[in-house]
Amino acid sequence: MALDLLITNAAVAGHDRPEPERLDIGVVDGKIVRLEPGIPVEDATTVVDAAGKLAFPGVVDAHQHWGIYNPLSEDTAIESRACAQGGVTTALNYMRTGQYYLNKGGAYRDFFPEVLDASAGRALVDYAFHLAPMMREHIDEIPRLVEEFGVTSFKIFMFYGGHGLHGRSNDQSSFLMTPEGERYDLAHFEFVMRGIQAARERFPDLAEEISLSLHCETAEIMTAYQKIVEADGSLTGLRAYSASRPPHSEGLAVSIASYLAHETGLPKINLLHLSSAKAVDAALRMAGAFPHIDFRREVTIGHLLADVDTASGLGAKVNPPIRPREDVEALWTHLLAGELDWVVSDHACCRDETKFGDPRDDVFVAKSGFGGAEYLLAGLYSEGTKRGLSTQRVAELTSWNPAQRFGLRTKGAIAVGFDADVALLDPTVHWTVRAADSESAQEYTPFEGFELDAVVTDTFVRGHQVLADRKVVGDAVGGYLHRPTGRS
Repeated sequence: MALDLLITNAAVAGHDRPEPERLDIGVVDGKIVRLEPGIPVEDATTVVDAAGKLAFPGVVDAHQHWGIYNPLSEDTAIESRACAQGGVTTALNYMRTGQYYLNKGGAYRDFFPEVLDASAGRALVDYAFHLAPMMREHIDEIPRLVEEFGVTSFKIFMFYGGHGLHGRSNDQSSFLMTPEGERYDLAHFEFVMRGIQAARERFPDLAEEISLSLHCETAEIMTAYQKIVEADGSLTGLRAYSASRPPHSEGLAVSIASYLAHETGLPKINLLHLSSAKAVDAALRMAGAFPHIDFRREVTIGHLLADVDTASGLGAKVNPPIRPREDVEALWTHLLAGELDWVVSDHACCRDETKFGDPRDDVFVAKSGFGGAEYLLAGLYSEGTKRGLSTQRVAELTSWNPAQRFGLRTKGAIAVGFDADVALLDPTVHWTVRAADSESAQEYTPFEGFELDAVVTDTFVRGHQVLADRKVVGDAVGGYLHRPTGRS
């Protein structure tokens, strides 16, 4: 069989391989068709010598935000380059109506085609969208979103009930652009869950891949604590922001979300970007209390690498906040114990002119969010292997687990029949993170000056090389993923 691409001499890692295995990867029409040692180079049109580098399944970054601070068409083109730089071959983006993103409300039947049009033909990597039902009409649209648009995952932002994206908000309806008289509150969250469960029952063949994700923070707690922190004045910067959104706010929201899932019979729940010991403790307690619910627990690379003292300035403001070192260490303990399910970037490009307010050093006027997809795989491998994390677990956490959860049946593994999504990682390169070297449009990074012990050198999306020798190459070959994706 003539091959379009042959990657030779790769140390292939995967969720099903306790140790990397030296194999060649043969590709035809974007699919892996051969996986064995010693495939003749004469069989291939294009040959890439991996030279013994680790070959990880392309990263499935299950939490990004294209289009939140910049036009979606622009972010799709530019931030997907940062994805390629970091070995991310599939980007799952959270999207909603209201302020930011497209800055409009209304039904998803009108809104979502605009999203697809704005992103079409611009991405270097494959992508999909999680959607947030912000009003009653959106709940009614869930079956259509599943069937017509291949959207199988949804989101609730729990703190939007009384808190804006960056701080206190007294005008929820204006911020969320919801109809007069509707509330984005616990009752709405319950009805979203009932709507998703109804969709699971309507589409039984897809039920295992239809899920709800929740940003778990409690608006009332945060509003009260922000007033306390500001009035006290003894804390500043990231430490002040962490104190203003305390960990027990996460834990309480996790507990409420879990009980609502129990009440509504929705068994597929994803607890997003858990940032603290208390948040994970609550999540594990809820898993024990409700064993019939299939909880998945997410953590970001930012919360694993940086703390309030080591992160580079207020650019690290994010929700939930970067935490003190003891919370970082707690997250690693849970990760190494197998109690966290995947690692993401929560990539949200926020340029300097947008990020920082007046005064520039006031954390409470700065915008929330930052990029980081370009450091996800290298950062997890570098810090994780020091702590005993195996290549098998890295592959699970960055690719297999999120692919399985979110209906990406062609993604998540280097195996025959799967998409030829591959990230080559050189574990011998020691380098220093500099924002100036990033493909992202963001001019700073919270990880400025961090030392990493591995680097992504080459990235392939369905057999198309989009990163070669650490440089972005090729065309915008990425496409929208109508889930579930099919595999022969």
